[in-house]
Amino acid sequence: MVDPLKARLDKIRKVSDSAKRRASLYNDMSKIDDRGTARSMRCLEKAPAPGKKMQKIGLIMFLSPEPVTTPIGLALMGAGTIISKKYNGATIKDIGQETKNTISTISDFKGSVLR
Repeated sequence: MVDPLKARLDKIRKVSDSAKRRASLYNDMSKIDDRGTARSMRCLEKAPAPGKKMQKIGLIMFLSPEPVTTPIGLALMGAGTIISKKYNGATIKDIGQETKNTISTISDFKGSVLR
């Protein structure tokens, strides 16, 4: 019979290895010197936040004194809020940081189980 604890540890080892490979991949991707790739990576490093921009434009239109711009401003603020929930502006650096946190959590768990 297979010990459930050993099976669980094997599963954790596989997840840990996957997370380490992913972290090294992100690290290697950031070192690429090709111009086109560097431009694409720069876009990922400085992710746009369209929802926040729409909210700012909506607020400016809402505060302008014309009566037509008030409902348009409210609609833009609402749409900006909805879009900011969908597109959060996460960058590769954020993904790498979360991967490192996952690796450390897994290694802490493995260390506490093996003791």
